[in-house]
Amino acid sequence: MTPIVGIPACTKLINGHVQHATPARYATALMQGAGALPLLIPPLGEVELEVLERLDGLLLNGSASNVEPHRYGVDQDLTPQSHDPARDSTTLPMVRAAIARGMPVLAICRGIQELNVAFGGSLHQQVHLQPARLDHDAREELIDDQYLPRHPVTLRGELAGLLGAARIEVNSLHEQAIDRLADGLVAEAWAEDGTIEAVRVAGARTFAFGVQWHPEWRFAAFADRIALFRAFGEALRRAA
Repeated sequence: MTPIVGIPACTKLINGHVQHATPARYATALMQGAGALPLLIPPLGEVELEVLERLDGLLLNGSASNVEPHRYGVDQDLTPQSHDPARDSTTLPMVRAAIARGMPVLAICRGIQELNVAFGGSLHQQVHLQPARLDHDAREELIDDQYLPRHPVTLRGELAGLLGAARIEVNSLHEQAIDRLADGLVAEAWAEDGTIEAVRVAGARTFAFGVQWHPEWRFAAFADRIALFRAFGEALRRAA
């Protein structure tokens, strides 16, 4: 049977109505790149943990929202208008539970930040304000330009093996970034300014990676993105 992968939705206010949504490109990359069927998960909190019984994998997708700082023990909030507490309350317990079950997990952009926070790490709320760090956020550019390759990352460990490369060019659309790496996560990619760009869950029973860039964007045009989704798909079928 075709594996089914859950994608947590974000809370959106559209035409005055609260809606649950996420960009369609994640579903497209899952279907075409990993050979999996997507299932959108409403951000309704821990009650959604029950849906894991019906899933073969989890994809933590990107979002314009930021993880609330109190989730990682920080009082000062530098982006108070950019949060989605309903998503936080859903994804943070869900990713811990998914990995405990031995479920394949791919975390993208906000997803890698959620993964780090879920396992006890912390975030830079605005990484470009840190000394000697680059501006990693291209979201103010035109849509056709936002996802262009922006900077190189150096890969090591298992991720380098999966992608068949030690260095790739990635897009960059984030202001949050990993600060203190959580216990249980291993950094496997870095930008030239030292920003952690990918992690692996140490000791996970199957595929469990997070990347800070957006491999789902026009994934079929890049060998490393094809390889990432193919590896995720293979892990899904092994686990199923």
